Amino acid sequence: MDLFGSSSFKALEIGLQGAQIRQNAISQNIANVDTPNYKAKTVSFKHLLNEEVNKGSFEATRTNDKHFQFSSVAKGPIVQSNQNTMYNHNQNNVDIDREMAELAKNQIYYNALISRISGRFNSLQTVIRGGR
Repeated sequence: MDLFGSSSFKALEIGLQGAQIRQNAISQNIANVDTPNYKAKTVSFKHLLNEEVNKGSFEATRTNDKHFQFSSVAKGPIVQSNQNTMYNHNQNNVDIDREMAELAKNQIYYNALISRISGRFNSLQTVIRGGR
């Protein structure tokens, strides 16, 4: 019996890894807010969560052809730099207000994942103790 290899644990783990990569990108953007010619980076990793969910026994029923299918297109987190914008006189495109908002959003996302994992471990601990 594989307690920690279930699709939900794997999806939570992938989510945490993605949040870490996003945290690193946001931190780099904030650190380079005044660096000439620096281009802000964004991270997309939700396709990884979809992939993990699709690998497991999770299936969705489409009741209408217009509903989205669960699918994945890429094999890893996508880190992109936006080369087409410029917010500052030094060719830098880091918007510190946006980055701080993204930082807060990522922290909330991370805390939600940690809370869910903690709940899973608490449930296992209750089972091990015999319901006490």
